[in-house]
Amino acid sequence: MEQRFTQIYDRLHNYFGMQNWWPADTVFEMMVGAILVQNTNWRNAEKALHHAKPFLTPEQLDEMPTEELALLIRSSGFYRVKAKRIKAFLKWFQRYDYSVEYIKTFNWEVLRQELLQINGIGRETADVILLYAFAKPIFVVDAYARRIFYRIGWSLPDSYDALRQQVEAELGDDLLVYQEFHALLVEHAKEFCQVKPRCEHCPLQDICEQRSK
Repeated sequence: MEQRFTQIYDRLHNYFGMQNWWPADTVFEMMVGAILVQNTNWRNAEKALHHAKPFLTPEQLDEMPTEELALLIRSSGFYRVKAKRIKAFLKWFQRYDYSVEYIKTFNWEVLRQELLQINGIGRETADVILLYAFAKPIFVVDAYARRIFYRIGWSLPDSYDALRQQVEAELGDDLLVYQEFHALLVEHAKEFCQVKPRCEHCPLQDICEQRSK
């Protein structure tokens, strides 16, 4: 089988080095950040996390009124909606006694279905949480990954899960590879494969068709 995704991973890893993602001080902060970054950039989500930091335990946020939480995370945008989503996530998290280690013992497919039933948790957010919080090897299909793979010239399935499974069939089950690959694709999209691409010095330039439409 042609090692398309492995080749991209190797090239980006050789160029950018280890990324050691997700950027957060605690696992709980990582999960809250995954909700805050929806429909915004990481800078805005990070500001919201900074304001919420004195209260960043599940117990404190669970007790906090939704309106107060919304004001804390205002810089993330759609803050009232995101406050409700965080509260819905906490209700689910409480069922596991807020224990990340306990959750890790469960099958990833069961956890994914439960996460997808939480208001405001879509596939991308669920998979980010599974990958970085619960240590499940799963490929996160975000806009950056699609942009990079498309511009290289690959034919991609429209379905989120079809593309995810296509990548996973090649990558195997190495958790660190999945964590690093997602981070490397984000870094590459920020550095080179922007909305208006910067192709000069791109580590993928010689294998990329540079499709822009």
